[in-house]
Amino acid sequence: MERLDDILGYKNRKIYQDDDCFSFSLDSIMLANFATIRMRDKNILDLGCGNGVIPLILSLRTDKKIVGVELQKKLANLAIKSVEYNDLESQIEILNINMKDYVNTETMEKYDLITCNPPYFKVNEENYFNLSLEKVIARHEVEVTLDDVFCISKKLLKNNGNFAIVHRPVRLMEIFDLFRKNNIEPKRLQFVYEKISKESTLVLVEGQKCGKTGLKIERPFILYNEDGTMTKEYESLCREVINNATK
Repeated sequence: MERLDDILGYKNRKIYQDDDCFSFSLDSIMLANFATIRMRDKNILDLGCGNGVIPLILSLRTDKKIVGVELQKKLANLAIKSVEYNDLESQIEILNINMKDYVNTETMEKYDLITCNPPYFKVNEENYFNLSLEKVIARHEVEVTLDDVFCISKKLLKNNGNFAIVHRPVRLMEIFDLFRKNNIEPKRLQFVYEKISKESTLVLVEGQKCGKTGLKIERPFILYNEDGTMTKEYESLCREVINNATK
């Protein structure tokens, strides 16, 4: 069933979702806030944009052109409806196309920033027989692999352009290998923890195409205090973006 939801604390952004499709999660919100947007950047691409949550949040941080590429027609249509509902058609464009095909189109352009919240699981890594096809494609590398994402990003990035990704920490070494293999130098790293006493659940990495060596490890992002209350950092996450958007 289709519905119109708030994006957590983002009072001036709403998003269409569907129970049969993979809904947005904290991963995408963290990535949309983690990615570096420079004053000189002219355009942004979100690979595998799903229902459009990352472009919607990025539009609060910048007025630059944002393109979202999504393979699944149902998700792409939800993203388009969300863009229209939020009156962002002049800034955000959603394309219903496989990213592997998009990179080879004649109209393909180069980007200053690319973001991606890719499928986390390899095909044989998790049981997905009870999931809808839409959710299987969103969670598992059945249509696009992590290697595909990096190869495509290399081709679509301008020199000195940035690529930001969110993933599971267990695949961090594979991610670093793919950064270097595709001439994208890792520049920033941040771990996300549910609580400081637990293992990290997410990792955010940003690299620069043809960048110089030098990795900055950001402060860990902690979601909850030991008593289960939200940390001040987590509480202020959405509020900070909204405040920046009104400056």
